[in-house]
Amino acid sequence: MLKCVTRFAAAAIALAGFPAAAAAQDKVTIGVPNWPSVNITANVIKVIAEENFGTEVELVPGTNAVVFKAMDRAKGDIDVHPEVWMPNQENLTKEYVEKNKSVVMSGQPYVAVQGLCVTKQTAEEHGITSVTQLVNPDVSALFDANGDGKGELWVGAPGWASTNVEKVKARGYGYDQFFELTTIEETLVLAQLDDAVTKKRPFVFFCYGPHHMFQLHELVQLEEPAYDESRWTMLQPTDDPDWFNKSSIDVAWPPTKVHIAYSKSLEARAPEVAELLGNIQMNSALVSAWTYALVVDKEDPAEYAKKWVSENTETVNKWLGL
Repeated sequence: MLKCVTRFAAAAIALAGFPAAAAAQDKVTIGVPNWPSVNITANVIKVIAEENFGTEVELVPGTNAVVFKAMDRAKGDIDVHPEVWMPNQENLTKEYVEKNKSVVMSGQPYVAVQGLCVTKQTAEEHGITSVTQLVNPDVSALFDANGDGKGELWVGAPGWASTNVEKVKARGYGYDQFFELTTIEETLVLAQLDDAVTKKRPFVFFCYGPHHMFQLHELVQLEEPAYDESRWTMLQPTDDPDWFNKSSIDVAWPPTKVHIAYSKSLEARAPEVAELLGNIQMNSALVSAWTYALVVDKEDPAEYAKKWVSENTETVNKWLGL
């Protein structure tokens, strides 16, 4: 219904002698970093904005740092980050949200989890349930798939802030001395996980949720000492070239929340889109279902987003403030 109203409004404005473009929002560009859930979230936002506001929306790839810098410039290069993980991007939010006040964080975050996981078979057969057990050459040998004398442990993909955190944590706990810390793309490690489950081979890796991996496999998150702010000192490469040596962590992640962020300039250029972004309220189960459809069912993200929006009008209307 709102879509039709937008079209009629455009026609009325044109007949009144005003430029037709005045009825539509400015073009909005959404940044898409390299993990599945951010991709499908971006597509859902795109469909809602285009169908309800007549807004042209473009999706462009970019790392977290690139997306935040573009939002800060307020030139329309990138206007939206669909999935800001906190505290992962704390260095970026301090600069652009708190200091520059050029980026706005939504007030409707959802709760996420981060840590190290093993397969259920690994936990039950070998009794591995804690990160402290990884500081052991005999345990490391269980995860040595390439025969080089060290186990392999994926700490995240290149460019992720969490990857840097996990490197620092590995040193803090001491298992960096017994494991090769790998940083390949997530699609490759998920294929390795599938293979390990099939062959009943021990497997340990950085895990986070919401994620479809928890629906595909029975996983056990390893226990860690509880988060303690005094034992969490983390700098990112954008903070200091010597970030690794100046960082120190030997506790679990603090409570993790995921926000939508957008350039403050949208409040003037595309106020309806800015309001929508502030209203969207997702949860872990919803985002997990989206990523499952994208990665496991091989749905096209753009087509799936259209289908989801058309089948969930009540939820979408709440986000639209209707």
